Amino acid sequence: MTTSEFLEYMNSGRQVTAENDVHQAMHRLSQDAIRITMEINSRYHTPEEINALMSELVGEPVEVGLFPPFNTDCGKNIHLGKGVFINSGCKFQDQGGIYIGDGALIGHNTVLATLNHGLLPEERHDLIPKPIHIGKNVWIGSNSTILPGVTIGDNAVIGAGSVVTKNIPENMIAVGCPAKVIRSILDQTQI
Repeated sequence: MTTSEFLEYMNSGRQVTAENDVHQAMHRLSQDAIRITMEINSRYHTPEEINALMSELVGEPVEVGLFPPFNTDCGKNIHLGKGVFINSGCKFQDQGGIYIGDGALIGHNTVLATLNHGLLPEERHDLIPKPIHIGKNVWIGSNSTILPGVTIGDNAVIGAGSVVTKNIPENMIAVGCPAKVIRSILDQTQI
């Protein structure tokens, strides 16, 4: 299975049964991602070197700010806009697709998870991919977790330590576990 065939399958949202061709391709891509992220994380790199390694990881040219360490278990289904900043300790599980808009800020130790497992015991090793969409100029606070299928609208702010289980509209501040919208960023009366 080629990388493009793998991505087409994963982006369809269909369940991945354990040990099929898609699952095997996932393991192959994981090894490549481990190799590249180990290089990113093993020693100092200039910003230009980081961008070259991240471009190799995602399979297309990118210009991002990244403070290592950074981990992902695939890499090929990460889509980064211009001016994205990823702080240290972030973990991206991108098989289901991660789309990050221009100017987004991803805080320390953020986890973006795009896979669920089947709930039935006989399907527990199966994987269910769902993409994460993060809009332009979103700020995700440190130690947050964004779960499969979530969309965060442009300019939204996610408070530190939040677990985002549902979509967050644009221009909103959401905090907590599970994250709940507390107000608009445009409401200056509560500042």
